[in-house]
Amino acid sequence: MHEMSYISKMVALAIGVANENNASRIKSITVQIGKTSGVMPYYMHKYFPIASKGTILEGSELICEEVEVKALCEECGNEYYPDRSNGYLCPNCGGRKAHIIEGKGVILKNIAIEDK
Repeated sequence: MHEMSYISKMVALAIGVANENNASRIKSITVQIGKTSGVMPYYMHKYFPIASKGTILEGSELICEEVEVKALCEECGNEYYPDRSNGYLCPNCGGRKAHIIEGKGVILKNIAIEDK
């Protein structure tokens, strides 16, 4: 149930931005969810009404975008999308050493607000 803590953080961030911009209401928030984050969009949507209740986010739309995993090969510097079909190896050099550069976090990407 770590989705509740993530959606609570997203709601708090959105409210902070809305307050800084004198917004009367938030129409929607867009959240990017990395495929390796362990966060499931289904539960983000499920807990969003609870986390936003009584705030300027209540009744707004939650948009979740899943982000594919992107890796950087430590052997040749190639950026690629790991794939099971080639054993997740670098398609450029066949290297096994890489680190994930996208697709592992949860990010508040956009907030659509209404001005006061």
